[in-house]
Amino acid sequence: MSGQYDIVVMGAGHNGLVAACYLAKAGKKVLVLERQAFPGGGVVTREINTPGYHHDLHSSCHIMIQGNPMLTEDELGLKAKYGLNYRYSDVPYASIFPEGKTLITYKDLDKACAEIAKFNERDAETYRAFAKRSMAMLPMFASGLYSPPLPLGPAMAMFDSSEEGRLILDAMSRSSLDLVNQYFEGDHIKIHLLKLVTENLQLPDELGTGMGIFLMPGIIHQWGVSQPVGGSGGLTEALLRCLEDLGGEVRLNTEVAKVIVENGQARGLETTDGEGIRGRDGVVAALHPRVLSKFVEGIDPEVERKCQAVNPSAQSLFVSHYDLKERTKYTAGDEITSATMLEYFPYEDLGSLLDDFDYLRRKRISPRRLLGGGDETHGDPTRAPEGAGIFHSITMAPYCIEGKTAEFWDEYKEQYAAETLRQYDPFISNLGDDNIIAASHWSPLDMERSSPNSFVLGDMHGCAPYVYQTMGHRPTPDLGQYTVPGVEGLYLVGPFMHPGGGVYGAGRATAIRIFDDMDIDFERVVA
Repeated sequence: MSGQYDIVVMGAGHNGLVAACYLAKAGKKVLVLERQAFPGGGVVTREINTPGYHHDLHSSCHIMIQGNPMLTEDELGLKAKYGLNYRYSDVPYASIFPEGKTLITYKDLDKACAEIAKFNERDAETYRAFAKRSMAMLPMFASGLYSPPLPLGPAMAMFDSSEEGRLILDAMSRSSLDLVNQYFEGDHIKIHLLKLVTENLQLPDELGTGMGIFLMPGIIHQWGVSQPVGGSGGLTEALLRCLEDLGGEVRLNTEVAKVIVENGQARGLETTDGEGIRGRDGVVAALHPRVLSKFVEGIDPEVERKCQAVNPSAQSLFVSHYDLKERTKYTAGDEITSATMLEYFPYEDLGSLLDDFDYLRRKRISPRRLLGGGDETHGDPTRAPEGAGIFHSITMAPYCIEGKTAEFWDEYKEQYAAETLRQYDPFISNLGDDNIIAASHWSPLDMERSSPNSFVLGDMHGCAPYVYQTMGHRPTPDLGQYTVPGVEGLYLVGPFMHPGGGVYGAGRATAIRIFDDMDIDFERVVA
């Protein structure tokens, strides 16, 4: 074997880099191996079409990481020393309806309620009480997001010991649709909230997904919705500067073939060109449970059975990236350009939204897309040349279309993108050929190809957020503590682990688990 490292890490996604930075801060010599020519995984900003136009390939908004002590306490110095700079809009989230109607969720709760009151005054007061309760619950919920989870049984017992906890248990057992129907009257607010929580790649009527409705108002009004200045990859760039400063290394264009296991102990990583790289203290790997046995020999058959039973989210995403001569112009007016997250609805009734999600459930392409996306240059002009714009179109789509294999996307995606683009015309007036310089399109299959060991089956969130795949059971009860039974010294990291998909900075929890096993005082290291 070559090299003398304490820890070797497979995958330079943001979670792997976070774990690597904490380990390097503890004095460990760390090497990160990345198969792609660039680091970041799902947190990457690149010039993919035209020089000077900077697009987020996957994540754009960083929401859940805002409660992570990595940022709130700046444990790694990402903000103070390494240049991480988040931009927070006064408008975290907004929806556009026909004829220029808008429903804007301002970070300011009074202004958000005034917006809802335009449609239904009782819903505005209900939302106010709902958001206040959500903000009050957030500290209890957030306290367990960034550390190894409690086992599911004790966690459930803890929730059941208080009135607030029982509300959480109730929400965890229900669907988002059930909860919005229980609390609200008008279809506009129901559509607005349901589309927001389905950004977690869940269907609105799936049982066990109701927590989003309870938590998202608190998150929006307490933490806000943020984007790094210059693009999502600003987080990755800060992590790289931190890791390098702490003596860590990242090697790109290096694909891992397997985890080297000797006598039940993970000893290092072997690359596809046959190089073995030893990690004296252990291995950190971004390996989805469904691909774990491809890289690790000797997985217990029962552990493997549960790995293969892990369920992906109900839908994936299709994303198009457009370089524009001039920024987008919205028929609803300029106020909407402040929104960090923006949704588009050609209807005002809840039934139409549910019909569109039913297409996804059946793995069909709806003639009416579920539209999202926007032009980040309105809030961050550094993303494109002066006066120019970038537009990213986001639609929910099945990984496999009914009756087709996933490879069908390769022949269909140009047609799908062209049809989708025209559905923005009632909302955006300048998305014609005369304003578009260049474009590229990413299908659900392309998402999987970009990160085949994490975005399995096109699920950028790793696996579905069902109760049986949460907390200490995410992704399975066997793997829920970031370790692999029978393979000592192998630790897992990625969106399929607790706390879930999206930008959490969840590698912190993996690092804490490793520190515990090595008898390293985490609090002393980050003090």
